Order: sequence, then C-alpha cells, then structure tokens
Amino acid sequence: MVKRFFSLALCALALAGCGKVVVLQASLQDADANEIVLALTGQGIEVEKHQDKAGVSLTVKEADLSRATSTMQAAGLPRRSRSNLGEVFKKQGMISSPMEERVRYIHGLSEELESTLQLFDRVLSARVHVVLPERIAPGEAIQPSSAAVFIRYRPPLDEDAITPRVRRLVSSSIPGLSGEEGRNKVSVVMTPAEAAPAPPAWTKVGPFHVAEESASGLRSALAVLAALVLAGMAYAGHGLLRNHRLLAGLRKRRVPVAAGD
Repeated sequence: MVKRFFSLALCALALAGCGKVVVLQASLQDADANEIVLALTGQGIEVEKHQDKAGVSLTVKEADLSRATSTMQAAGLPRRSRSNLGEVFKKQGMISSPMEERVRYIHGLSEELESTLQLFDRVLSARVHVVLPERIAPGEAIQPSSAAVFIRYRPPLDEDAITPRVRRLVSSSIPGLSGEEGRNKVSVVMTPAEAAPAPPAWTKVGPFHVAEESASGLRSALAVLAALVLAGMAYAGHGLLRNHRLLAGLRKRRVPVAAGD
C-alpha cells in the first residue's frame, strides 16, 4: 500500500512536467534546423530535432508553439531555399528557346543577388526583381534595365547608410545599370521586422528553476506529492503501531499459559 502511494506521487510529479509535443517544422535541411534551434533556445524555448528520410523535423511543447512561431517569423526562419545559377541553367531538353534562356538568367541573377544581400549584418530576408533591356514591340524603344529590392531587417539598422551600398551592389551586378544613372534605376524598400517575443521570466519553486507560467502547476504537483508522502508515512506509522499492539497482546496472552505449565 505504501508503494502505491509513492507510485501515485511520482506519477503526479511526472505529469506536471509533461506537455503535449507538436511538430513545429518538418523536412528541413540540417543547417536550417540548426538555425531555428539556435533562435528558439535563445528565447528559452525547448526544441528537439528528429531525423527522418524526408529531412529534419523540429518539435516543441504545445504551450510553446505560438511563441516559437512568432520567434521564427521575427527571425525570418526558415530561410527560403534558392537555386544557384548552375541549377537554374541546367537544361531539361536538348534545345532551349531564347525566352526560356532569358527567364532562367533573370531568375538565377535575382536569386544570386538575394543570397548576397542576406550576407549583410542584420538582414533577415531579401527579394530582388530584375528587368533587363527588352523591346516590347517592333519599332518601339528598348525598355531599359531596372531593379527593385525589398529588404527585411532586424533593428537597429541605419537605412540611410546601407541603402547606397545596396544600390551600388545591385547596379554593378546587372547589365545596363552601371554608373550613377544606373544606380538611380534601382529602387530599394527596407522594412524592420517585428521584435521577437520576450523570453519568459524564470522563478524558483523549491529546488526547481522554472518559467513563471509553469510555477503554479509545479507548486500544485509538489503539494500533491507532499500530501501523498505524508499520507503514506501516516499509513505506514499506523500500520507499525497496530502491529506493535498486536504483538504486545499476543505476548500478554502467552504469559499465563507459561505460568500454568
């Protein structure tokens, strides 16, 4: 019976520390998964990695799902997968039309520029839209080159300082945009990302260091555990006292029998 009390106590404590686990992301590359794990653990969110045939999946407690998602969005994770120029220009057939070659080139050039822009400190994500010289219709003037850049960054970042550098980098990478006139044809839009949610406050409950939101549940579990332990000790003490009285009674009964003999 005493063992049963202790088993119930341990179960109550275990249930207090358990929570439903849900999948946060699946089929990730290992590098992307590590980046997400680093961002989440920095916010005090427990996350576990699981490797399977499709890639890496990440799981978190259901209670942390909303905060984990907000943290990932604020950090621009997971990053959008991009193709390099070699992959873009990989031909699927024997012959490619001029239009297909042009589309591949623009797509590959845009993705290469996006990858380079993300190397800037505090830049979370970047998109580049390139327009190359093209004659819309016979006899019309050729449409000049231009580019549009969108950058999402993590504050603080001096937009006035980085915008000229972005224009110079993009204009130097696109045919027909060299020089001051070319840089003026590169439009840059920058927007700050929302701040990541603040990590939870931590507090001590007995010997345990837990988040404040989990403190009440742990206190309840510890109270139940203490009550069960005390009840078990009281039951064990009562059993010992009862056995002691029974033994004392048996001894008293045996004494007259021994004297009569």
